[in-house]
Amino acid sequence: MRKSPSTRQQVTRLKRELEAARRISRALSRHYQVDELVQQALRTALDVVGAEAGSVLLYQPDSKQLVFRHVIGKKARQLTGLSIPYDQGIAGAVFTSGRPHVTGDVARTKRHLRRVDASTGYRTRDMITLPLKRWEGEPIGVLEVLNKRRGRLGRPDLDILMIISALAAAAIEQARLFEEAKLAEVVRLLGDIGHDVGTLLAPVTCGLGMMTNQLDEFFASLARDEAERAQPTRELCQQVISLLRDNSRRIQDRMKEIADCVKGLSAPPQFALCRVADVVGKVLDTLRVLADEKGIHLRTEGLDLLPSVMADERRLYTAFYNLVNNAIPEVPSGGTITVSGRQDRASKSVVLAVADTGRGMPPEVRNSLFTARAISRKPGGTGLGTKIVKDVVEAHGGEITVESKEGVGTTFTLRLPIEPLPQRIAGAGQRRKSGTRSRAIG
Repeated sequence: MRKSPSTRQQVTRLKRELEAARRISRALSRHYQVDELVQQALRTALDVVGAEAGSVLLYQPDSKQLVFRHVIGKKARQLTGLSIPYDQGIAGAVFTSGRPHVTGDVARTKRHLRRVDASTGYRTRDMITLPLKRWEGEPIGVLEVLNKRRGRLGRPDLDILMIISALAAAAIEQARLFEEAKLAEVVRLLGDIGHDVGTLLAPVTCGLGMMTNQLDEFFASLARDEAERAQPTRELCQQVISLLRDNSRRIQDRMKEIADCVKGLSAPPQFALCRVADVVGKVLDTLRVLADEKGIHLRTEGLDLLPSVMADERRLYTAFYNLVNNAIPEVPSGGTITVSGRQDRASKSVVLAVADTGRGMPPEVRNSLFTARAISRKPGGTGLGTKIVKDVVEAHGGEITVESKEGVGTTFTLRLPIEPLPQRIAGAGQRRKSGTRSRAIG
């Protein structure tokens, strides 16, 4: 027969629970950003139960994955950003059921995803997994606490962690709603700004047309020998006018996209055959003046040998523009930025690389790339450039990776299918209305 806990034991447990509630409430009250809240919740959980490692996985509805958003422990760097299917492993079972699970001996538990330990070299002995949710409501993620320093994790630890997870989930939800409210206001302001920019560009476009006519009349009035001497100047003027006209059109297109997004409309990619060499050439022509001012050489390798690909040329331009433009401030005078390409016949894709000889990136910057949390090192930068590039690549059914070494340089590698999936092309002719907002955190 199971013995009832003594009054002393009950008082001791109550004290621990009250202390846990006090500590988590104090920690969360000082932070308002989702990432900061997640970090503080996990750190408090580990301190209270005396565990050596832990992680918070947040659910991403668009990919149906649980993503390691914050990790504390020896293998934090390898795990952060890793994702697993939302319904696999102990974490998946806890997330889908909404019920916590105490695992006293992980080695005997079949549900444990051993490939995660194998990929990091970490050995999980015991663990507690809890749904990250308020007292009532759907889980927004999972809290994992691993390897108690003294003894094994058990029911008393679970009772304390349930308090921490509930308070943390409520704080994270509140922070997420606050961030969404701020984003809604930003979107509204962007709509107003987009309208103003479009209005301001109209006279620029008209002025370029008038300037073209005036220059044609002027050069036509020159004597033959004068016209020949002025030909280089005429060609330069034509190049500058063409550059201004093309980029004005691109700005107007982007402003229209912003206006459509404010209205809840999103345009899918418009696939057509295009030459990557031509797209990259336009990007380098636009940025060459900026690169020349800094003494940076812009180069291409192997692009003319690539086959034409089915792609949205405008979005592809945006991707390469962001990568090259982001690289320019990182490269010292005399350095190079090279856009290269090769065909991978086995996978029916083209592999494109944007490599620079810049200062490289520290781990915290590299690990934040391709996310809304990206860290920018440019004055006034938003850090969203690589996130935009990733969105473009994924819209084409491709992949993007990055390698960077401080003091050596950075290389972004894009792999794009020569022909995207049929369903992507079929959906390209349709304009769709946005639905409800995703519940993804961050």
